[in-house]
Amino acid sequence: MKPYELYLLRHAKSDWETDAVTDFQRPLNKRGKKAARQIGEYLANKISGSILIVSSPALRAWQTAVTVSQALNVPEEEITFIGEIYMATAEELVNVLAKIPKNEKKVLLIGHNPGLEELLDFIVQDEIPETNDGKILTTAALAHVQLTQDWQHLDNGKGKLQELHRPRKKEMN
Repeated sequence: MKPYELYLLRHAKSDWETDAVTDFQRPLNKRGKKAARQIGEYLANKISGSILIVSSPALRAWQTAVTVSQALNVPEEEITFIGEIYMATAEELVNVLAKIPKNEKKVLLIGHNPGLEELLDFIVQDEIPETNDGKILTTAALAHVQLTQDWQHLDNGKGKLQELHRPRKKEMN
């Protein structure tokens, strides 16, 4: 049986110097837009076949999802935006993933911290390397996890971290 592949992508760098009225409406900044393009190209070179993209509808996540989908040749209208992903806990993200059909073997989940980091920590059986400031998923960071079971059976420690890709700040300038 072909394993299930989960890609967790934290949205790219957002703009704090904006007229956005709410956190939900914060857009990507210039560095974030560049990082989203780069991570999309990176994924396009890594992933073969189809992938389901599921994203938070918050503006910064939406912009990241659309940019990445273009690199993956996934039409924007095929991205699934789910409100529950915005600021979700690990448990809430597990519930979102549990609704994905078993025939979907690869999923790219685009969301926010701390929920994405909590989810990664929950499903990965090994120690996950942190940055010097204690973060696992920096902005535009990608974790690739291979799962031993389908989306309806995401259990603690049942995933194997295949890769953790963090963009370097100097590459994003």
